[in-house]
Amino acid sequence: QVQLVESGGGLVQAGGSLRLSCTASGNIFSINTMGWYRQAPGKQRVLVATITSGGFANYADSVKGRFTISRDNARNTVYLQMNSLKSEDTDIYLCNLDHRSGYYSTTFSYWGQGTQVTVSS
Repeated sequence: QVQLVESGGGLVQAGGSLRLSCTASGNIFSINTMGWYRQAPGKQRVLVATITSGGFANYADSVKGRFTISRDNARNTVYLQMNSLKSEDTDIYLCNLDHRSGYYSTTFSYWGQGTQVTVSS
């Protein structure tokens, strides 16, 4: 079983920065994508940024130029550096891991419990 543990959320003023971390443990296949999503109560999860095991990153338009996703494959850890934060970035941020044993295999998806990011204006 794969587990994800997040850290780094908190309260910050608009214009400030936060860094989120998420470490995965368990039996993790080498073909995987890790990333961050956000979710407000009662609403759907929305992609923030993802990064493949090969290092290819994808960002939501709303965070391009402000957020940077990176990963340490040796530590199975993904980071989200959030700069120039805005009040509209306030949300619960959830870590995600999608992995599969082979290119034509089933993809399994796991989620962390979420960390609150609050940006005060």
